[in-house]
Amino acid sequence: MTPLMLGIIGVVMLFVLLGLGVPIAWAMGVIGVVGNIVVLGFLPAAVQVNLVVWENGTLFLFIALPMFLLMGQLAFHTGIANDLYDCVHKWLGRLPGGLAVAAVVSNAGYGAVTGNSIAAVATMGPMVMPQFRKYGYNLSLATGTLASAGTLAVLVPPSTLMIIYGAWTETSVGDLFLAGIVPCILLAGAYCLTLMVLCHIWPKLGPKGPAYPWNERFASLTKLAPTLIVMAIVIGGIYGGIMTPAEAGSVGVVGVLAVALAYGRLTLAAIAASLREAALTSAMVFAILVAGVLFSRFLVQTQVTAKLVAAISDMQLSKGALLAWLLLFYFVLGTALDTFGMLILSLPFVMPVVIAAGVDKVWFGVFVAVMVELAAVSPPVGITVAVMRGVAPDVPTGDIFKGCYPFLILTLLLTAALIAAPDIALWLPRIAK
Repeated sequence: MTPLMLGIIGVVMLFVLLGLGVPIAWAMGVIGVVGNIVVLGFLPAAVQVNLVVWENGTLFLFIALPMFLLMGQLAFHTGIANDLYDCVHKWLGRLPGGLAVAAVVSNAGYGAVTGNSIAAVATMGPMVMPQFRKYGYNLSLATGTLASAGTLAVLVPPSTLMIIYGAWTETSVGDLFLAGIVPCILLAGAYCLTLMVLCHIWPKLGPKGPAYPWNERFASLTKLAPTLIVMAIVIGGIYGGIMTPAEAGSVGVVGVLAVALAYGRLTLAAIAASLREAALTSAMVFAILVAGVLFSRFLVQTQVTAKLVAAISDMQLSKGALLAWLLLFYFVLGTALDTFGMLILSLPFVMPVVIAAGVDKVWFGVFVAVMVELAAVSPPVGITVAVMRGVAPDVPTGDIFKGCYPFLILTLLLTAALIAAPDIALWLPRIAK
């Protein structure tokens, strides 16, 4: 049997295992290890496994991931996320669909603390849903807004997805963070504008919220100011070249701890819960990352990667046509896999093709992040929809997906704009150099 045939069998077996419900880290890890043993022999494969675990376990950039995850968990468990929503709600609540608009802005803001869409939805959902119910919002639109707005966290710095993509593809994480800002602002703005228009035309979808006096509005700003200062230091430190992402994550953790301590909210229980959740998520991502590298090396050894690149090159697709096909590929892949699984599984196949086509790696990182946003609200998996279903169990899953459709369309429009005008993503990293 030729190495190429072994590689094809390995790919088929991977999707069989995924179809049987095997976690993606186990599926890719088993195929990667067994495949390398068959191709290389036991001892060389064992050496490769050891090297992969060591290289990724000691990767300095990877330290940033648990630090930013810990920062987000601390913000959640010490109530800083509540301050964020309280502030935005008091300023924007009186707009048509104001509570939903506040939820979008709050999710984007909370993404700047946690960088994780699941955490954003799980945090903002229980906080905002009682307000939606109190003021008689359409529950389909309400849950769809929360599920969709949570996905903004993959674009806004410090996105955990950008960190993983940067580590895998050896792309500057600072450039990736900068590249995601303008698309995130455009998408969040489009979400808010759409909500205001819909709720202005059909007020029953989202009535206006209460009006707050100016003194309460300004008081909410002062309460949020310390956290905003911490975030400015973290993000500014990365872009200013003062700190690496890993160092910035550590500074962020210390800053959030200091804010929580100053407000009298820092407890041993909050610290323990934050450490536990950050450790569990970090371990999951690390397992997927290592398994993905092993699987990628198996594909290289069996020439699957080289043959795939050659086959696509022979098709002589334009760059736009290639990206259109990749959009379809990610859309389909996202209906079956979660965020990290989708990212790590796709990169061994996609990156050689993208590099050969001359696509900018920073731009492609933003493209992949937007594809993950699409996947997060696409049936049948829709990871943020699943989280939202847990927050609002009385709302049928179909109704949540229905509420996501306007935002799904807006995300597709942003994707088309990114393909037509790459400078939407690349302009900010370019002028920052």
